[in-house]
Amino acid sequence: MDDNRSQIHKRDVEGGNMNSVCMATYNGEKYVEEQIRSILSQIREDDELIVSDDGSTDMTLKTIDEIKDNRIRVVHNGTHYFRDNYEKALRAAKGEIIFLSDQDDVWTDGKYERCLKELETVDLVCTNSQLTDENLRVYCPDFFSVYKSGKGIIKNSINNTYYGACMAFRRKVLEAALPFPKTHEIGHDIWLGLVAEVIGTVRFIDTPYLLYRRHGKNVTSVDNIWHRSRRPLWKKIWSRFVVLYNIGNYYIRHGKNK
Repeated sequence: MDDNRSQIHKRDVEGGNMNSVCMATYNGEKYVEEQIRSILSQIREDDELIVSDDGSTDMTLKTIDEIKDNRIRVVHNGTHYFRDNYEKALRAAKGEIIFLSDQDDVWTDGKYERCLKELETVDLVCTNSQLTDENLRVYCPDFFSVYKSGKGIIKNSINNTYYGACMAFRRKVLEAALPFPKTHEIGHDIWLGLVAEVIGTVRFIDTPYLLYRRHGKNVTSVDNIWHRSRRPLWKKIWSRFVVLYNIGNYYIRHGKNK
């Protein structure tokens, strides 16, 4: 067993039946407390919330410390890249079921228990969400219908609908996905989603369980593939090629074991 997987196995044994929520933060003082409290109100007493902070220079860490809940564990990342920040949190997680969380959204009632229920029969779930403005006023009640969310390796390699803030998965998916591809052209969420499709089963849940807050400092855009960033068209096409190339290679190596 390689070092990455032996470390994960050790945490799995130590973690027992606990579950983990992995959050990445960077200068999120404005919204992070509201999100954390929405999570803590649903998870269990023996669960954990791993917060990986990427060198915040505002009051993010102080705000988190003042919540005073022993389920919160803060780790520190230093790459200043959001995917690496999530990887840091994921590697620290001890739970059997792992949730991903952004720093500025809000979990709505029932998210935690519904995901656990669905994960009894599948390996990864992605819930629907409601898009809101910065004050949580809903302007799009059904993310899935607008962005045509659903499983499919080719589909999501070209136009990703695996959004990390909406995802939860079994530890076997994390074990299979690490180490993440070295290229930053592949986000942590799309990689976890595609790996889950190769080695297991995926389910998209139509019920929205997240207030997906959109504001000027969001890292991820929810526009269509051609308008998600200001990068030149050739770079966007190249990014899709890199995703397809990497998941294709992964499928050749691991798909037969599904």
